[in-house]
Amino acid sequence: MKLSNRKILITGGTSGIGLELTKQLVAQGNKLIICGRSKERLDEVKAQYPQQVDVFQCDLAEEGECEALVQWVSDNHSQTSVLINNAAIVHKEEFLGNSNSMAKAKKEMAVNFFAPLYLIKHLHPILIANLTPVIVNITTGLVYAPKAAYSFYNSTKSALHSFTQVYRLQTSSADLTVIEVLFPAVDTPWHKGKAPEIAISPREAVKIMLHGIAKGKKEIRVGKVRLLYLISRIAPNLAFKKINSI
Repeated sequence: MKLSNRKILITGGTSGIGLELTKQLVAQGNKLIICGRSKERLDEVKAQYPQQVDVFQCDLAEEGECEALVQWVSDNHSQTSVLINNAAIVHKEEFLGNSNSMAKAKKEMAVNFFAPLYLIKHLHPILIANLTPVIVNITTGLVYAPKAAYSFYNSTKSALHSFTQVYRLQTSSADLTVIEVLFPAVDTPWHKGKAPEIAISPREAVKIMLHGIAKGKKEIRVGKVRLLYLISRIAPNLAFKKINSI
C-alpha cells in the first residue's frame, strides 16, 4: 500500500521526522495537512509547498486545541484518509530532580498519548468515509527497553504502543489499516545537537518507514529497533543495559 495521491494529516510536521515525512510524501503526489505549535515554522513549510500543504497552528497538549484541529479538518479537508500521529515532546531529567516534574509528566502524556487518542477517535468518521483509510502511530524502540534519562517519554510511547495493538484488533473487521512505526535514534533537532553516534538520518528513517508501509507491514521496526526487539525478548536485562550505555 503506497501512500500516494492522498490527503494526509501529519502532527508535528515542521521539523525532524515530521518535516521529512512532509517532503517525501509531497514528492509522492500527496496533499498534506500539518499542524504544529510554531506559526513561524508552519509558515516556512507552507511557503516551500504552497500548493501541496495546508497548515494549522495548535498545541496538542490542550484538548480544546485538538478539538479545534478536528473541526477545521472536518470543515475544510473532509477528503483526509490518512492520519500520522507523529508529534511528541520529551523532558530529559530525573523524576525526583525537578520540583515541576509532575506538570511535565502530564504534558508529555497529553501530547504523546492523549492527543493521538483524541484525534483517532474524533477523526475516525472522516477517515473511514474515504477509500482505504490509514492511521499511523509513531513510537520508538524504547518501548522494548526504556532509557533512564527520559523519565516519562518511555512510558508515554509504551502506552501508545499498547493502545495501537488493542485498537488494531478492535477494528480488524473494519476497512481501516492501523500501523505502528518504531524508530531508533534519529538525528533530528529533538536531540538538540547531541544525537548519539548510532542515530540515522531523518531521510533514511522515513524512507524505511514508507517502504514498510508500501509492503503492507502493520508494525515497522526501523533500523536497529529490530535487533533491540530480539534482544529484549531473549535477554531483557541486556537490552536495558545496552540502551542505557548509549
